[in-house]
Amino acid sequence: MTEKTWNVGLVGTGFWSDKHLQAWSRIPGARVAALCDLAEGKLRAAGAKYGVPEERQFGRLDEMLAQADIDIVDIVTGAESHVELVTRAADAGKHILCQKPFAPSLAEAERMVAHARERGVRLMVTENWRWLEPFRTIKGVLERGELGKVHVARYIHTDYYTPRMAPGEELPQPFFRTMPKLLFYEMGVHWFDTWRFLFGTPKRLTAELKRASDYIIGEDSGIVVLGHNDFYGFMDMSWATRQQLDKPLGERVGPVHLERFVVDGSDGTLKMYADGRIAIVSKNGGEERIVKAKTELDHEESHVRLQGHFIGCLNSGEPFQTSGEDNLVTLRLAFAVYESAAEHRTISLQVPGT
Repeated sequence: MTEKTWNVGLVGTGFWSDKHLQAWSRIPGARVAALCDLAEGKLRAAGAKYGVPEERQFGRLDEMLAQADIDIVDIVTGAESHVELVTRAADAGKHILCQKPFAPSLAEAERMVAHARERGVRLMVTENWRWLEPFRTIKGVLERGELGKVHVARYIHTDYYTPRMAPGEELPQPFFRTMPKLLFYEMGVHWFDTWRFLFGTPKRLTAELKRASDYIIGEDSGIVVLGHNDFYGFMDMSWATRQQLDKPLGERVGPVHLERFVVDGSDGTLKMYADGRIAIVSKNGGEERIVKAKTELDHEESHVRLQGHFIGCLNSGEPFQTSGEDNLVTLRLAFAVYESAAEHRTISLQVPGT
């Protein structure tokens, strides 16, 4: 039996939408049938690049829902617009892929999840970090039990980005300058989703935050300690550090993300280097075995995996890895960072009865 072709209507043709559109063009059983954006120039450019004719380009979601033959709404807009867009798409009976961060508050995220459930549509959050090559590789090592019992996990993200956001500098995402919650909201949802993918959900969280750059109002550096039942870990994350400048920053101001991971286990230690190399140090510390000589933060390929998973689950009825409901837990972790840092206390993440 031939599987259904799913028609996608994408909302938001800005900075990150090209990753989505490239992926849809490569996924069997998916087709970009319509585009929507208030910014006509961006809308026309995306339509021309991906072969979507002007009669299927819309300035408003209501117009696209009424006039286009679509099954899926792919929302690639800022979090502040998500409640309205998700609600309208669900009311129209469309399945929904929604960009992260899912919502500015947990209450808004809960409303979207409940509304999609009531309308009988599927809802998944676009969390691509867990689909990146290095973290799929690390997941495989953990699943094979090569490290034995995990003792400590160390996740480090470095960039020298926010100190270069001077007024007048052109930025790919200029709204970063005015976000009151920046690093652990914009990026933290990626990191916490990936952490949960690798290790499960921690039981408690303690955070310290810092704003180093004068060109932003939110935080650009922080450390978060995560407690599990039988091990602990931490995230040491910064967009304002010079500690690891392995790649040239370039003339244009943009992100140059470098990530490292170290996982100590009873039988060995996994090391992910900033250049993407992944190795395991033997139990006695005497040798280092290369698991993969090169991995990349391969964002384009991660979207093919992610959006392919979305289509596969629509076909099979299986649950999404990052369903709206699951993402409520990830958001809880991100918001707990700000709660902990503001109140100088450890936040319990224990679900009652567990």
